[in-house]
Amino acid sequence: MAVQKKIPLRKCVATGEMFPKKEMIRIVRSKEGEVSVDLTGKKSGRGAYVSKSIEAVNQAKKKNSLGTHLEAPIPNEIYDQLIIIIEREKLK
Repeated sequence: MAVQKKIPLRKCVATGEMFPKKEMIRIVRSKEGEVSVDLTGKKSGRGAYVSKSIEAVNQAKKKNSLGTHLEAPIPNEIYDQLIIIIEREKLK
C-alpha cells in the first residue's frame, strides 16, 4: 500500500485561495528590507506567496496586499518580474 505524501499548501496574499506550494511564486523581504522574487523557495526572510496568474498579481498590486504582508514597500519592478515569470511558464 503506497503512502500518499502530504502536499504543502500556501495561501495567496491576493486572492486568499490555498494552492500547492509548487503552483505559487514566493516573494521575500530580507532582514535588510530588500524585496525580491524567490523562485527556489529557499531564500531566508519573510515570505509571501502569489498564485501564478496575472489577475492575482494585478490584484495584489491594486490592494497592496504584498506590501502589507511583507511590511515593506514593493517596487513596480517586482510586479513586472512576476508577470514575466507567469507569461514564460504559460509558453512552456
